[in-house]
Amino acid sequence: MKLYNNLLFRVILAIALGILIGSVANANFVGVFVTINALFSQFLGFIIPLIIVGLIIPSIGNLGNQAGKMVGITALIAYGSTLFAGFLSFGTSMAFFPKLLENQKISQVAEDQAIQPFFEIAIPPFMDVMSALIFAFIVGIGLGKIQKSVLLQASLEFEKIINMIIEKVIIPFLPIFIFGIFLNMTHSGQAFVILNVFAKIIVVIFILHIAVLLIQFIVAGLITGKNPITSLKLMLPAYFTALGTQSSAATIPVTLKQVQKIGVSDAIAKLVVPLCATIHLSGSTLKIVACCIALMMIQGMPIDFFSFSGFILMLGIAMVAAPGVPGGAIMAAIGIIGTMLGFDAQNQALMIALYIAMDSFGTAGNVTGDGAIAMIMDKFFKK
Repeated sequence: MKLYNNLLFRVILAIALGILIGSVANANFVGVFVTINALFSQFLGFIIPLIIVGLIIPSIGNLGNQAGKMVGITALIAYGSTLFAGFLSFGTSMAFFPKLLENQKISQVAEDQAIQPFFEIAIPPFMDVMSALIFAFIVGIGLGKIQKSVLLQASLEFEKIINMIIEKVIIPFLPIFIFGIFLNMTHSGQAFVILNVFAKIIVVIFILHIAVLLIQFIVAGLITGKNPITSLKLMLPAYFTALGTQSSAATIPVTLKQVQKIGVSDAIAKLVVPLCATIHLSGSTLKIVACCIALMMIQGMPIDFFSFSGFILMLGIAMVAAPGVPGGAIMAAIGIIGTMLGFDAQNQALMIALYIAMDSFGTAGNVTGDGAIAMIMDKFFKK
């Protein structure tokens, strides 16, 4: 029962069942799940701007209440680390994926052959993704300047509602959504290309993930004079805890304990660790960038450095305060993946499946890197 409650297990099971059943299912059976997925896609389109508003406003509002030099510098270093991971992932993917994914192409299914939903219900969102981002930043910054704001308290309660929707509705339904995607793709003969791509890029992403952690701790070691390998080893309990919890927030107690073992002072550790659990997303960004490039390459979509740079810059912001539930970061990011990269509902579903398959490693990368940031902050602000 515990195994079934694990999201990764349910996603893998959904993919396997989608492929097995899709190879023998008739068009009407596939059509049922295509219809379900169409309805769920409409719901996602509606809720994603609300997720952005619900997560970012209270995060920035609370940050404003405790704004200071240390908080600002911590946020700047965390964002810089996130961007570094994103651009390193972009460069590595562009260097290795063309050869690695050679001859891995998804053919377009003809319109008259594609399985269509039996019916559709349009659910227009209140606002588009970019409007939600701008609105969230304006309101969040404003609330940070107001003492004892009633609206900030309301935004915290709205955040709880959004977290509940993600945890109780979206995440439990994702395996069914992914099952429907792979059922349809198997029926149209595309699933095995995707699985081959999954296997190849997961290896590259894992190696890249380890490389980013080493770089983070080498930089921290050069600044602080501490042995980077010893410091990284001390963070391993936090790393393995995050593999299990898939949540930066849930791993905070272990991360805090290990950061203190490195030699970071109590006051610095207690400020940096909870803050970075919210804003430091190097592992998540690394994965999302690599997965997006892989999916774009196998479909022949154009990849422009300057456009993708804007996407990476926005990604580090859109995922701020992603909830402490498995898959939270990808749900917060999926909106800009659709608007800035042009991913349709099927590609967004594939991104979700790819991300969740490696969610543990991304979270582990995020929290372990928090230790390197805490070391740097302790060097400059310990006194």
